[in-house]
Amino acid sequence: MVKMVDNNGYYSDFEAKKWICEIGRRVYNKNFVAANDGNITVKCGPNTIWATPTGVSKGFMTPDMMVKMDLQGNVISGKHKPSSEVKMHLRVYNENPEVKAVVHAHPPVATSYAIAGISLEKPVTAEAVVLLGTVPIAPYATPGTQEVPDSIAPFCKNYNAVLLANHGALTWGRDIIEAYFRMESLEHYALMLMYSNNIINKVNELNCNQIDTLMGLREKLGIKTGGVPPCKDETTNPLKGKNELQAKEELIETIVRKVTEKVLENMKR
Repeated sequence: MVKMVDNNGYYSDFEAKKWICEIGRRVYNKNFVAANDGNITVKCGPNTIWATPTGVSKGFMTPDMMVKMDLQGNVISGKHKPSSEVKMHLRVYNENPEVKAVVHAHPPVATSYAIAGISLEKPVTAEAVVLLGTVPIAPYATPGTQEVPDSIAPFCKNYNAVLLANHGALTWGRDIIEAYFRMESLEHYALMLMYSNNIINKVNELNCNQIDTLMGLREKLGIKTGGVPPCKDETTNPLKGKNELQAKEELIETIVRKVTEKVLENMKR
């Protein structure tokens, strides 16, 4: 059996190309990309990656189509040209040496948030907080230009994903499965936010204590990145933890009592 990664955590050439094709089919079948959209890379050495070719649908790739490159962007082997958007993949690897795989796609709901200029940071589910974290939005950059890698550079070390304004999304991970699952989680998170914010019109966010507990769980899982979602301290709400009607009645009684005491005090003078 061929090992997926070697002792240093890098993919063999065979496994890298095989997994890129598998993930390509998954993002295509999930409707995260259309036509020839998206690109995927996997690190196979300290200074080398395998990348998807330009002009090929991610759902119909074969291992012989892959392009081997160094982290400076030079092609080492392969009969196809790499996507011009490989520049942002290279920037992630150079900014964050722990990353072993990068996935770029255009998942519809997450990309809609990117188009609207809205980052994803509301703490609505434990899974999103622990496995994904907050997702910032990088400023618009013309696809294929140096502007794109420059726009994402500030987010590569401390986050697990980034939205690309008016473009799509980028995720990365310690292996290709983690990078892909983060893309799935990103779209799922965006979908839940869309439903709760705009269809149900009600969102119960996790409070600060709950998020602190989840941060501890994230640390135990060995996840060091993702950012911390903003939260509301549950102690700021005097009605928290009580039946709302009962709490309101108690508050009214307290106000009436204090007003009455003040009136009686003034009458005695």
